Amino acid sequence: MNNSLKDLRDFLFRGLMVESEAASFQAAGIQVGADVGQAEERLLSEAIAPFGVTPRNRAIEMGRLYVVLHCFENEIRGLIRETLEEKEGADWSDKLPVKVKKYAEDRQQEAVGETWLEGEKNDLLGFVDFGHLATIMIEKWQFFEDIVPSQHWLKQRMDELEKARHFIAHNRMLLPSEFQRLYMYIADWNRVIGL
Repeated sequence: MNNSLKDLRDFLFRGLMVESEAASFQAAGIQVGADVGQAEERLLSEAIAPFGVTPRNRAIEMGRLYVVLHCFENEIRGLIRETLEEKEGADWSDKLPVKVKKYAEDRQQEAVGETWLEGEKNDLLGFVDFGHLATIMIEKWQFFEDIVPSQHWLKQRMDELEKARHFIAHNRMLLPSEFQRLYMYIADWNRVIGL
């Protein structure tokens, strides 16, 4: 083997060794590589720099809430998907409530054929409205009654969160007390059901 090939092999091997040890270093509190958080923060700051201070601060505050609701909503979708797949089998989506299934299929079909957006389009549950998630759980209550305290508890929280979700989706600002209520509902859900 000539020297340049050996040097290249040694360089690549050292890189692989560092990469394989990076997790150990990070677990020990040693920063390895670029700080993604700082880079993201800088990119966000640059993107919103043209706007006034008040709209920027409000957007950042609402953005945090959006992130929490996004995670919460998708955790519920995951809970429904996992529970129904376990209880009803691989064809669980064929057994969704008729109106909810039709609504989701129509939206999915529209997304597949009539839009330039190329995001996730295969998951039928991703096309179910937030409010329909509670409907599915209530109509399939026999599978969720051991997980959720009561239908009333579920409906109350999901209705309140859906109202707030509409405000957030339409860029309307919530009051600080409303922020706290939403965080409380999600914390309550996590305490009772877990995420």
